[in-house]
Amino acid sequence: MFNIIKKTIQYPRLTLDYPYKPLDSQFITGKPVIDWEKCSMCGECVKSCPSSAIVIDNESKSIGINYDECIFCSNCEDVCQKKAITMSKEFELAAKSRQEIRKSPLVIEARSIPDESFEVLGKKVDDKARKIFGRSLQIREVDAGSCNGCDYEINALNNPFNDIERFGVHFVASPRHADMLLVTGTATRNMELALIKTYNAAPDPKLVVAVGACACSGGIFKDMYATRNGIDCILPVDIYIPGCPPRPHAILYGILKAMDRL
Repeated sequence: MFNIIKKTIQYPRLTLDYPYKPLDSQFITGKPVIDWEKCSMCGECVKSCPSSAIVIDNESKSIGINYDECIFCSNCEDVCQKKAITMSKEFELAAKSRQEIRKSPLVIEARSIPDESFEVLGKKVDDKARKIFGRSLQIREVDAGSCNGCDYEINALNNPFNDIERFGVHFVASPRHADMLLVTGTATRNMELALIKTYNAAPDPKLVVAVGACACSGGIFKDMYATRNGIDCILPVDIYIPGCPPRPHAILYGILKAMDRL
């Protein structure tokens, strides 16, 4: 008994204390942004991009970033001699269509809400889930051929630090109990049929959220013989969450945005 009390005092509560304390963005790597006044259109960033996410439009003389393909590697920032590209702190980039996070033809910045804390977002998720479903939100996570980076971030939602269950969001073992599918990976050939069966097994109404660059567009594996260019080649997607991988806060923002579709 003494040891239990000792450990309770030694290791205090670790759960995030938002919104009372602001989110520390010091160590956050967000999306790359382009300073148009500094950019010389030299194209070095295009050559160095491993996922071909940076595009130059010669007709309109503009350059833009497809955030659904971007893996946030910061290569573009490193090679830019003019320091025109920098990695921002913006990571809440979930969008309801890929067009919102692509260059078409001008750069369309993904919507974000940098001032909203994890706690505030979580409360909104809980309120919307109970209003829409009449109960808590049930999620089935599906790995459709990922490197597991995005899966680790999804798992982090359930740890004592983030504790997503306090918002009424639960992960279930069967798609038959799920309101939402969180899908990671590019949908490889070996996982394509399993993904379709999982989708068909989930009851209506159901939501599909593509988590990470691979699920959004294929990422660095797009146009390969063994993968699809994003899961929207197979399933209807309600929300795209770019990143490689997106952090737990960004995933929660995407979950909230997805429920607006119902």
